[in-house]
Amino acid sequence: MGKISILGTGSWGSAIGESLAQNGHDVTLWQRDFQKAKKMQDLRKHIFIDNFTFSDNINFTSNLESALNNVDIIVVAVPSHSVRELISQANKFINDSIVIVNIAKGLEIDSLLTMSAVICEETDGVSIVSLYGPSHAEEVVKKIPTTLVAASTDENARKMVQKIFSSSVLRVYTNNDILGIELGGSLKNVIAIAAGICDGIGFGDNTKAAILTRGIAEMTRLGVAMGALEKTFAGLSGIGDLFVTCSSKYSRNRFVGEEIGRGKKLDEILSEMKMVAEGVKTAKAVHQLCQKHIVEMPISLAVYNVLYNNKDPRESVKELMSRDLVSE
Repeated sequence: MGKISILGTGSWGSAIGESLAQNGHDVTLWQRDFQKAKKMQDLRKHIFIDNFTFSDNINFTSNLESALNNVDIIVVAVPSHSVRELISQANKFINDSIVIVNIAKGLEIDSLLTMSAVICEETDGVSIVSLYGPSHAEEVVKKIPTTLVAASTDENARKMVQKIFSSSVLRVYTNNDILGIELGGSLKNVIAIAAGICDGIGFGDNTKAAILTRGIAEMTRLGVAMGALEKTFAGLSGIGDLFVTCSSKYSRNRFVGEEIGRGKKLDEILSEMKMVAEGVKTAKAVHQLCQKHIVEMPISLAVYNVLYNNKDPRESVKELMSRDLVSE
């Protein structure tokens, strides 16, 4: 069995690490903070997920060189805004034979790049696979059946990841449209904020169905304009991830929207959260991408205006419903 290092000990990185450990792999979880790494090493407990005990074949470290020594696979599991800096620091310990698996979702604000593109810029020709799909960590650690998709232009790398990460409760498919897979898994977080806003206001199932359906339509429009395949958005990282993120009690992005719909301000909500809601930053990137590619994304634009221009959520919904009538 191979040696795998997970960079980041958030809920999803830790859940993936535990799943790999149960598959028999030697796993190292890297946490930037020495005290947090030591606490998890000693107590074998996760700081966010209740009743989550780590397997014995997981080790913790805050030393990046040690974490990357003689590893076969690196899993990038830090928030999207931290990916470039971390990979830049890690690159001197990465050799060409290593496969990097990206599970960070989001777009870099300044460059508007996906995470695999950011990693590619900071490394020297390594194979990169993005592993996305509808997958709340809280359910994965409970061994609730979950499906993911491993996307890469490198067929051997994506098939290897498929084999290593799959188990009796985690089924991994493959896809060569890495751009579409990453856009689906990133753009859906913005739509999930919209769904949460509607939940917070008190709207019902009809509204949620409209958000999901029209949301996937505008995600697909942007994806195709950027060079992704239309069919990708009908898969696990498109409609699959959109559905679970817009519906689940575990969704941080839906939670942010729900709190806004109830009248709270964004700064107040974020200050009280322990984990990152990627959709808040992604909304900025999507706003820029809409302008760059001349793509109409009314729901995403409404979310951007609510988050950053203090637009009233109810007024935004009214404007969406009052747009010119068109064919589907």
